Amino acid sequence: MAIEFPKGFTWGAATASYQIEGAWQADGKGESIWDRFSHTPGKIENGDTGDVAADHYYRWQEDVQLMRDLGLAAYRFSISWPRILPQGYGKVEPRGLDFYSRLVDGLLRAGIEPWVTLYHWDLPQALQDRGGWVQRATAEAYVEYAQRVARHLGDRVKHWMTFNEPWVSAVLGHHFGMHAPGQRDLPATMRAIHHLLLAHGWAVPAIRQESKGSQVGIVLNYTPAHPASDREEDVLAAHLEDGWVMRMYLDPLSGRPYPADVVAAKDLSLEVVGPGDMAAIATPVDFLGLNNYTRQVVGQKYDFELGVKKGDGVERTEMGWEVYPESIYEMLMQVSRDYPFKSLYITENGAAFTDRVSPTGEVNDPQRISYLRRYLAQVARAIAEGAPVKGYFVWSLMDNFEWALGYRMRFGVIYVDYETQQRIPKASARWYRGVIANNAILD
Repeated sequence: MAIEFPKGFTWGAATASYQIEGAWQADGKGESIWDRFSHTPGKIENGDTGDVAADHYYRWQEDVQLMRDLGLAAYRFSISWPRILPQGYGKVEPRGLDFYSRLVDGLLRAGIEPWVTLYHWDLPQALQDRGGWVQRATAEAYVEYAQRVARHLGDRVKHWMTFNEPWVSAVLGHHFGMHAPGQRDLPATMRAIHHLLLAHGWAVPAIRQESKGSQVGIVLNYTPAHPASDREEDVLAAHLEDGWVMRMYLDPLSGRPYPADVVAAKDLSLEVVGPGDMAAIATPVDFLGLNNYTRQVVGQKYDFELGVKKGDGVERTEMGWEVYPESIYEMLMQVSRDYPFKSLYITENGAAFTDRVSPTGEVNDPQRISYLRRYLAQVARAIAEGAPVKGYFVWSLMDNFEWALGYRMRFGVIYVDYETQQRIPKASARWYRGVIANNAILD
């Protein structure tokens, strides 16, 4: 039985600049915090870096043709801030702007709508040297960057996302130290959270001014938190984890204060909040992007583990994340119920599995097809129950640099041979092409 999607539903794929572009020192690009972090011994699995990645900077035309072959209506990509402003502010590097301008033009010629993420974690290192997101000045610099890009591309780009997953930038980057800039400082984490959200709020009207008639949103990650048991302490732990990951962002974006229970439980200082800040953060957006992969099972002794403990017999991706399709449904219904956003997009959803090229040159990935089919069915379920979901972007278009895990994890529907840079559409790409063509899951 076919599972159909609404007419006009947007089908896309997503990537991020540092994960695919390479060309890390080309054409005047400045150093990013991920350039510095990946070149720091011991930070990245196997000593991998994004220096070359999927070489998209030089192979973008081939990649756009692959997108066209997939039948994509939209392509979500991010812009490298230090490729535009090597020092983070001030002098613009025109060759960086020209690269993205050519990419946008190529997408439009192919009938693909560009969806631009302005920040997907690659802060200019020059700004980090001045304190990075812990400092209010970085939010001010971000607005200048957003204005410059929107001014250059805003006549053609009509969908903008200010930030991708500020929780990751703030918490994994400043509390757990797993991501750039690699800090372990909870007070700094709260300052980073606030300045990321403040930069978003300040940038929304600036982007609209430079890109008339465009839609502007932000992208959050959400992993529903389930209590490990029905004991009161586990239920409370799950509620607080949900607050730390989601309500800390959705509440202020919706005009509410930072959640008091999380602030108290984490002993966070709100001295960073200045007059007018919360009103700026709550500037209305046109849509909310949501990224989902799995759920969390949380107990009182929870220690940042996605899903339940390994070896429990549940189906898992190569990342160790539980395959739990209902998580995407729960996310959509909770956000639709509790918050005022009128348009939602799944801006990332996908899975890493061990993919291999067969002797005949094919990459068969039935586990990924099964994963995508089940998660998409839950998206359709949420739509049928009233969630205002307008589109879906698979993560990812192609295999890429998976941050601290290097190149071992493959999320793409297109396989990348990193030695030759050959691209091979996987069986999942052919399956997804069929979903797009029919605006439905047929099998």
